[in-house]
Amino acid sequence: MPAAAVALTRPPSSLHIEALAALGVSRRYRRGALLIQEGETGDTLYIVLQGRLRAFVSDNQGRELTLGMYGPLEYVGEMSLDGGPRSANVEAAEASTCAVVSRATLLDYIASQPEFALELMARLIRRARLATDSARSVALIDVYGRLVRLLNEMARVPDEHGERCLRERLTHQQMAQHLACSREMVSRLLKDLETGGYIAVRDRWIWLIKPLPARW
Repeated sequence: MPAAAVALTRPPSSLHIEALAALGVSRRYRRGALLIQEGETGDTLYIVLQGRLRAFVSDNQGRELTLGMYGPLEYVGEMSLDGGPRSANVEAAEASTCAVVSRATLLDYIASQPEFALELMARLIRRARLATDSARSVALIDVYGRLVRLLNEMARVPDEHGERCLRERLTHQQMAQHLACSREMVSRLLKDLETGGYIAVRDRWIWLIKPLPARW
């Protein structure tokens, strides 16, 4: 297929992100490196080229709540482009390469491509809604309920046996960070579900064997 035809099949938002990334500075980050620290003032946007980033908040006791995971052609850091402090931490969940774009470069790009402002605004609205959902979940739903929600959201479509595999391997610690609870709590709940025949662990992949009970 000609290159021009391939480009036409890409979503306009992806084309904008690729064009914007080309204007930034490419930087590599080792796994666990902190790109953004909550509370600091920053004016840069990070566009993921390779790897994955994790946005999270934490408290004084070291407890963490994962707000989102971001892969290639997704970006983080736009929340502070108004000059305010960073609203969350962002770390490299694995070895990653990002295009680092300054606020000035982003504003110049929006001036030349004003339709991108609408895409940026839509992304901000989606993330605000996700943050609201996360806060509501932590405040109003118990840990088991949050676990069920996470497993169902991460599960693939059922196979011919009606079983669903998670889209990625998650450690008990990573799940605890999504649920704002202890790793020990996650381990106990998963063990109970496995004993009850609701889930199975195969080669470190979690499978949902049958519908998870609403309460435990």
